[in-house]
Amino acid sequence: MAPTTRSARQAALDLLARREHSLTELRRKLAARGFEAAEVEDALERLTREGLADEARFCEAFIAARIRKGQGPIRIRAELGERGLDAATIDAALAGAHDWPALAREVRSRRFGARPPLDFRDRARQSRFLEYRGFTSEQIRACFAGEGD
Repeated sequence: MAPTTRSARQAALDLLARREHSLTELRRKLAARGFEAAEVEDALERLTREGLADEARFCEAFIAARIRKGQGPIRIRAELGERGLDAATIDAALAGAHDWPALAREVRSRRFGARPPLDFRDRARQSRFLEYRGFTSEQIRACFAGEGD
């Protein structure tokens, strides 16, 4: 093994020690540090084989962190796609990851209080906020169900 390969592997391990990363993120960060593409690919292949870099584990950790921030599945899906994960991995991780309407209710009440919206304008404003956070229209409707309808 060439010392540069060990260096790329060590740099990847240093990154993984701080938090989980997708392979695409690791590839990009290692390339930015000046490692050659072949060195990076060799290091990532070894880390994957050893179970130290795992896309599914990254996906689960990422989703959990975004749920704690109050983000919905649409936004989470987009961010995971930006990080290079394929649709099948994202779908598998998001399936049953959380009760999204309950999270939407929690996020709405944290931002606007427990009281239901007073009128259509207030409800539209709260709906736009939840859309921005990444919730589907169905989840938003379920969030408001029974609140003064």
